[in-house]
Parts: sequence; C-alpha cells; structure tokens
Amino acid sequence: MNLYLGIDFGTSGARGVAIDEEASIQAEVRYPFEDSPMAVMPNCWQEALFALMEQIPQRLRREIKAIAINGTSSTVLLVDAAGKPIDAPLLYNDARGSSVLNDLRSVAPPNHTVLSATSSLSKLIWMKQLPSFNQARYFLHQADWLGFLLHGYLGISDYHNALKLGYDVEELKYPEWMEKLQIPIQLPRILPPGTPVAELRSEIADNFGFRRDCLVCTGTTDSIAAFLASGAKLPGEAVTSLGSTLVLKLLSRTRVEDARYGIYSHRLGKLWLTGGASNTGGAVLQKFFTNAELVTLSREIDASKASELDYYPLLKAGDRFPINDPNLPPRLEPRPDNPVEFLHGLLESIARIETKGYELLQKMGADKLTCIYTAGGGAANDTWAAIRKRYLEVPVIASKHTEAAYGTALLAMGKVGRDTGMRECDECGECEKCGR
Repeated sequence: MNLYLGIDFGTSGARGVAIDEEASIQAEVRYPFEDSPMAVMPNCWQEALFALMEQIPQRLRREIKAIAINGTSSTVLLVDAAGKPIDAPLLYNDARGSSVLNDLRSVAPPNHTVLSATSSLSKLIWMKQLPSFNQARYFLHQADWLGFLLHGYLGISDYHNALKLGYDVEELKYPEWMEKLQIPIQLPRILPPGTPVAELRSEIADNFGFRRDCLVCTGTTDSIAAFLASGAKLPGEAVTSLGSTLVLKLLSRTRVEDARYGIYSHRLGKLWLTGGASNTGGAVLQKFFTNAELVTLSREIDASKASELDYYPLLKAGDRFPINDPNLPPRLEPRPDNPVEFLHGLLESIARIETKGYELLQKMGADKLTCIYTAGGGAANDTWAAIRKRYLEVPVIASKHTEAAYGTALLAMGKVGRDTGMRECDECGECEKCGR
C-alpha cells in the first residue's frame, strides 16, 4: 500500500494527514502551538515537524511514498549556507515592510502583488537593514525551510509560495525588473507545487522508520492547500478559510491582480485561483471567547436577524484585503454587556468583510460566484454559516475535507511521477545550483 503524507503549518499548530491511493485518510496527527514566543520560532517548527512524523503509526510509516508541506503565505526567514536561521522569521502578517514600499514602487510595476507591506519581497527588502543580514545565504519561505529539513536541499521553493516574492507565475521566471533591486543573496529556485525534490534524508528515514525511497515534494501555502482539500473544481466555485484569519479563494478563468486591494491570483492548472487574505477571523473571536463559549453562545443567536453592530474586527491595526491598509484601525465598539449580542456583531461583521471581498473580486474581472466551500475551524459553526449565506446569497457548503493537510497530501499523491527537478546537480556536480 502506498501512502502520501501532507503536513500543514498554520498559525495555531501543525497537522498531518496520510492518505492512500484512493484518497482515503489512513492517519491524522496534530501538534498544537503553545501561546508563547517559541511558537513562532524555527526550532519550534522543527520540533513540531518531527513530532508529527513520530505520531504516525509505525506500521504506516514504511508505506509513505511521498511527503509535501504547506506553510503560511509570506512567513519567511533568512538562513546561512548550512540552512541555519540567522534571525527570527517574519510572520505572514508582519507589516514592517511598509517602510520600504516607496522604494519598491519605484521598481515594481504599478499595483503589483509585491506592493504590500506583508509581501515576501517587502519583507526581504526590509531585512537587508538587519545587522545579521551579511550572514544570510538564502531567503526561504516557511514551507521551503521545513522541506529542506527533510530532503537536505537549500534554495528550493514552489510558485505558490513565491508569488508574493515577485516570481512571474505566468512566464514561470523571475521578472527582469527584480534585477534592479540588486538582491545580494540567493533567491529560491522555483518548481511547480508538488514536484519531487529528493528522497527523504536517509538518517531521518532510518530514525522514524520511513522507507528510504520516500520522496519529499515542493509544497504550497496553507490557504491553497485548504482549497485543494475542499473539492472545488469549477470556475465560480470558491473556498473561504475561516481560521485565525479570513482567506478567500475564487476559481476563475481570468487572472486578477491589484495590490491596491490586496488581490492576487495563484496559478492552478489552466485556471487561476484569485483572492486575498484579511487579518480578521477566528483569532479575534478567540481573544474574547473560549471555544466552548463560541459553541454555546452561537446557538443563542438568531441568524435570520441582522445585528445593528458594525465592527471591523482586528487584533491590531492593519489589514490586507479587501482593504489593504497597514494602518487600518480595529473597530470593536460599542461593546454590549450581553455576550450573545457581542458575538453576533462580530460574526456578522466578518461576514460583511467576506462579502465585500467576493464582490470586489468579481468587480475586478473574476468569474461570477456560484457557491462557497468553507474550511478552517469556523466551518463547524452552523450559525455563522447561516449569517454568511444571508449576506453572500449563494450556497455555503462545509468542505468534505476541511484540513489543509489533506489538500497537501493530495498534492504529494498527484505529482509523484514527475522528474525530481534536481537533475542539473547530477550532470554538473556543483553545489551552487542546489545549495546542497
């Protein structure tokens, strides 16, 4: 029996799903991040990765033929020639790149995806001022570095993660305008998501009891993995991920890009996955309510009636989509004494932001919205689904598979037959091309 392992690194923890060739789940494992600074550090990511692999039943480990990993989009780090992180990573919502946007605007095309305070390229330009930057050899995304831990090759990424780095996903190359930035360190070599890079490091395979010929593939982002898991396939079908943040993905025949609104499109076969990510979402809800309170209080809400409360729920100033403003202030007042009313106002306000997002995507040229699959922890909240349906006016369906790790496992399974993508190294014997 051949199995395929998908690993998802989200904001609240890491998850793993192993599926067979019929796409049936054979194992599910979890590693929650604690509320501490360590939860955003690479050593914690490494600990989580190996803990997940160890949790998989031993009898199944020998059956795993391929592994792929997804990470949070635009979570990035600098590493040295050995792959050791030289400084703290910058997370997906870190907006320190706002200070370099004027410089970037002078080089990048108008309204390009990278012209956002939280884009990977903005973060890289900001990082150049760090005292530790002269030690850096490679700039990597979270999924790239985690993949390196398994296969041993540095400087490899996929074109889903690399979109916000400036990589041209239509021409499949870095654009010429990026040369003007004179970036002094190695940018990742970009492969299609799900492309096998190399076999699992032999010491890891032996340590954990995996097969020696297990392939480690290039990954994707967490929101695209959630889309792949949902089952959405046709233009007009969309996936809303209700996790710590709110992420919208609408499958379209037309590519839509506009940094003014935080809109970007990922390549997905012959179609485009257009959308954006807002900083509102479940993290705001969890600031005010426990998981148990969210369940019990939601049941008391009449989803057929509109709340008069008009919030813009954020944990701190700044949003990315549908309003792309790093200084946008949270709006959480007035706060009623009744927690049911407060929760109703929050759920309804997030639904309004979601609706505005889909309306904007269609206004910019994406296909007409026909239905929405829902992923993430919020997918289980029936009250929220009813509120969203009232605003969105299309069917709102819970995804059959809501775990991003399941979508990443599908990615590993579908691409196993490809070339490893590392043939150059076998031909020339040089380590410069692959970073090994």
